[in-house]
Amino acid sequence: MVILNRIYTRTGDDGTTSLGDFSRTSKTDPRLVAYADTDEANSAIGIAVAAGALREDVTATLVRVQNDLFDVGADLCAPLRSAYEYPPLRVEAAWIDELEADCDRYNEELEKLRSFILPGGTPGSAHLHLARTIARRAERSAWTALEAYGSDPPPEGADRGVGGVNPLTAKYLNRLSDLLFILARAANLEAGGDVLWQPGGGRAEKP
Repeated sequence: MVILNRIYTRTGDDGTTSLGDFSRTSKTDPRLVAYADTDEANSAIGIAVAAGALREDVTATLVRVQNDLFDVGADLCAPLRSAYEYPPLRVEAAWIDELEADCDRYNEELEKLRSFILPGGTPGSAHLHLARTIARRAERSAWTALEAYGSDPPPEGADRGVGGVNPLTAKYLNRLSDLLFILARAANLEAGGDVLWQPGGGRAEKP
């Protein structure tokens, strides 16, 4: 159980914050940027759920994803170690398999894509497209953290704050952005389908 009985602490007023292992790091740390972007993606999905008038099954899938994203953030903020007194939450390959199964299931409802589509149509679709782009940014941030820290635990006895990043976090975010694209299309089914891109902005060709 997590108890948050005081929200402000003043401990971050020097531009640093705590990681999951209680070490301090800069608020510009790539690891922190990755889980901050993940949090933003979660918030965008929350708007889609609250304001998008989505189907019940789509909403249930997204609420599961929102819970996953808290765990993705927890994983990103906890440097890999060779051993733990209390093992932290880590993204598992099975979670990515679930996203792929969701992609396949919802994609069966959709017509084959023969054009790029515009974000829009219904409010639910528009919100899901926005969540998709934020998830893509979170994925890029996770890969940036992986480039900075690698994906291996540090030597035994290393200081707190030292350690790699779980690459499954980036893979999860990659597959999530695919799912959000598919769900954004599904959200437009009852409104007539996708809003198609018109090359040249739909302007009439010049003679």
